[in-house]
Amino acid sequence: MTTDETGLGVTIRSWRDRLTPAAVGLPTGRTRRAAGLRREELAELAGVSVDYVVRLEQGRSTTPSPQVAGALARALRLNREERDHLYRLAGLRPPDDRLISDHIPPGMRRVLQGLGDAPAGVFAADWRLLWWNAGWAALLGDPATIAPDERSLVRSRFPTPAGPGCVSLWRVVPENLDASDRAIVADLRQASARYPADPRLTELIRRTLEGNARFAALWHAGAVGTHAEDRKTVHHPTAGEITVNCDVLANSDADLKIVIYTTEPGSEDETRLGLARAAGVTEVSSEAV
Repeated sequence: MTTDETGLGVTIRSWRDRLTPAAVGLPTGRTRRAAGLRREELAELAGVSVDYVVRLEQGRSTTPSPQVAGALARALRLNREERDHLYRLAGLRPPDDRLISDHIPPGMRRVLQGLGDAPAGVFAADWRLLWWNAGWAALLGDPATIAPDERSLVRSRFPTPAGPGCVSLWRVVPENLDASDRAIVADLRQASARYPADPRLTELIRRTLEGNARFAALWHAGAVGTHAEDRKTVHHPTAGEITVNCDVLANSDADLKIVIYTTEPGSEDETRLGLARAAGVTEVSSEAV
């Protein structure tokens, strides 16, 4: 596929062709040769000249202003993903109206069900814990006993005087605490660029910057990145110390993160994890699913 076939002009024309006059409240007429909108009709709906629509579709104009891009998106009845694509084709940043989603799509649920009894949890883009299974509750303590606002890895790792937050009932120590802290802050900075208007994320960052000097220092260092993997030691009240591998699988579309804990096969840690499961919660949580 060539660049011309994926460019702004061709894309606008394909959206115009698929939109019927009836869908935008225009009369259908009897002399139409195509079902889609005419250029004149799109120009009128968007408040631009017909000549400008022609130049856009022919690739002679490729840099509409944000105002014109927004008008075209509304006239073409684009959904949010299509609108954002239009902005990017025009070299523009999409409008900052996206909010963090706590919805776990069906496909991800099927993946989670296939993990068996491996401790697993799902986090939102701001590292709020949304879902966990029985293995997670057995290893780390049942999050159902914690208020939803406190099920935050950020608040747990970087406590503030206003409220420490807690994503785990038992003590968890990363193998490399400094690297883990930096990864969390870098990942949160990346989320802040994707969701600059999200009030929950904005308040989390503001409160943590003001209340935790460690977080503020890392934040002002300016790192951007993602949290991928780690090794941690869980101080379990029944099974003792359990060293686990922590892997993070990211869903880029929903900005969700699946965190999975595993132990080395045949190790003492595997045995202790089994003891933790035997002593732990047996039901999968339905919180925020």
